[in-house]
Amino acid sequence: MIAIFSPSQSALKKSAGSDLSELPADAVWIDLEKPTPEEDRAVERLAGVAVPTREDMQEIEISSRLYTENGARYMTATLVCAADTNSPRISPITFILSNQRLVTVRYDAPKPFLLVENKLARGVAPGTNGAMVLLELLDAVIDRCADILERVGADIDQVSRDIFEPDASLRTGHAKRYSDILIAIGRKGDLTSKVRESLVSIGRLVTYVTAETEDIKWSKEMRAQLKTMQRDVGSLSDHASYLSNKITFVLDAMLGVVNLEQNNIIKLFSVMAVVLMPPTLIASIYGMNFRLMPELQWQHGYPMALGMMLCAAVVPYLLFKWKKWL
Repeated sequence: MIAIFSPSQSALKKSAGSDLSELPADAVWIDLEKPTPEEDRAVERLAGVAVPTREDMQEIEISSRLYTENGARYMTATLVCAADTNSPRISPITFILSNQRLVTVRYDAPKPFLLVENKLARGVAPGTNGAMVLLELLDAVIDRCADILERVGADIDQVSRDIFEPDASLRTGHAKRYSDILIAIGRKGDLTSKVRESLVSIGRLVTYVTAETEDIKWSKEMRAQLKTMQRDVGSLSDHASYLSNKITFVLDAMLGVVNLEQNNIIKLFSVMAVVLMPPTLIASIYGMNFRLMPELQWQHGYPMALGMMLCAAVVPYLLFKWKKWL
């Protein structure tokens, strides 16, 4: 699908690229979402840029993600998609900047693209070009990463409270509760790692934009915006590292709680075995089928054996309580 954005009064008007025979001369942004081969060829013919394939976009080498070809700057970044679901994913997005026109190629629907599209439809500054749209997109992507990290931090704090300060009714171990907590920790760790990977790629892209686009006449405000982006990406990367360490700590704490709960269960079984061992011994002795056992003929032999077994069970229990082993 092709979406073409052209200036219209004080906003950018979106039009579907149904007619692939011509391209509006004033188009500043061409957005390709899951393009077909026919759409790729049409954009290459009309915009004069080579559209990379999906396989090319998934290359991890820096030289394959940030490069210049025929005067056009090709920049590929990895963005987080579906971060609000339980199955977040990362998807490569390519930004092509050529002759003050921006071409984006994507095979997913990152939320920042929709936000920027709505923002540009409400109003833009006079003389908006592809470079300005690129900055808007990068700014929205960085804000989105910040929002995700803020939510992850809040969720991890809640998980930490569930581990260290559970409700009175939840202080005893429940396998289902522990399983839910471990799943939540795993999901937050996975999302944090994806955001961190995205921030690394965005940081490289911003550095490339700043250093390799000398022919673009950046205004003072745009240069300041680029520097702010670099600082934001650096601070968010540090925060993502902090969250990763915190998630590791919470995971270790959760495993420690599970281990402690298991130890308590094993200790209970051990105590019960020790408490029941003497009565079992007494019952085993008087259960032997020897002919000469005087106690078997006693009138009160049976009550005496029961009393001995009771005392043999109570004494170890009281001893464990006195030692505070229970």
